[in-house]
Amino acid sequence: MAIDDYDIQPLFAIPHFKAAIGHAISSEQIEYIQNLKMVKNRDNFISENLYIFEDPELESIKIAVQEALDIYSTEVMGIAQKLYVTQSWSLINEPGVGMHTHSHSNSIISGSLYYCDLPSPVARMVFDKRITYQQLELNPQRSKQNLFNTPVNIVIPVANEILLFPSELNHLVETNGSEQPRYSIAFNTFIKGKLGGYRDVSELMIEPGARE
Repeated sequence: MAIDDYDIQPLFAIPHFKAAIGHAISSEQIEYIQNLKMVKNRDNFISENLYIFEDPELESIKIAVQEALDIYSTEVMGIAQKLYVTQSWSLINEPGVGMHTHSHSNSIISGSLYYCDLPSPVARMVFDKRITYQQLELNPQRSKQNLFNTPVNIVIPVANEILLFPSELNHLVETNGSEQPRYSIAFNTFIKGKLGGYRDVSELMIEPGARE
């Protein structure tokens, strides 16, 4: 007898979060970020300062990013603890340059901020849910791909938009196929607050410490 009645339900989902924060970004701040001292990274250029949200010139951007993180922690993660930015840095992908596949260590949620206009065609963010070496390659047929089986998903960046995603998620940036540089900001986060419970002898208070 053939099976003609079956049900498919998701067990888990991996979220990404987007919000427009152009209201917090001024032309003076764009100029400030684009004039930061940059050094050569593996593929692109990265700011020498890796804590740029601590610069007073970027205070309004820092506040808007924190507001997005507060929404993510309460509405997406559903936790009582607070996310806060640890490191933050500026990136420049010159024409013909992308970013290799990577994930972010010592971070819970990572983010990208597209603080100015993006060149066309837009180099996309490619996310890969596979976090280990694939002993068996069981990729779905293109016509059968869906959220349950596809290993890769793509997000198209938009100017003035912040993008948040789990730090352990592998991702890359496509090669910049335009004739203009692609500017962005990236950042990592961690949590502060109480974990566990006093009577469960699992209580742990996490507070940001001073940098050495």
